[in-house]
Amino acid sequence: MTKPIDLLQGTLDVLVLKSLAAGALHGYAIAQRIKMLSREALQVQEGSLYPALHRLEAQGWVAAEWGESENKRRAKYYSLTREGRRQLESETRNWERLSQAIGLVLGAEEA
Repeated sequence: MTKPIDLLQGTLDVLVLKSLAAGALHGYAIAQRIKMLSREALQVQEGSLYPALHRLEAQGWVAAEWGESENKRRAKYYSLTREGRRQLESETRNWERLSQAIGLVLGAEEA
């Protein structure tokens, strides 16, 4: 198994927003979804995830409410707001442009 990739600054927010696009999840499930979708290349630690969730909630991009997890424990569930969906679309477009530009530089012939 390869070493997990360190996230670039700003990527965690868009990964969390994308994880919530399909529906509400609690924090641990968000981390697991990111890990699964990245084929275990990305692993989000609690010390990074929960401050990001609080930041996204403060920005109005996610809403939180208490519920019961699958193992019958009280858990805070996060969901995308309308503003969060718009932000996800904007961030996705930005990442596509950035990754395309990086691909051009990496694929350029040496001068």
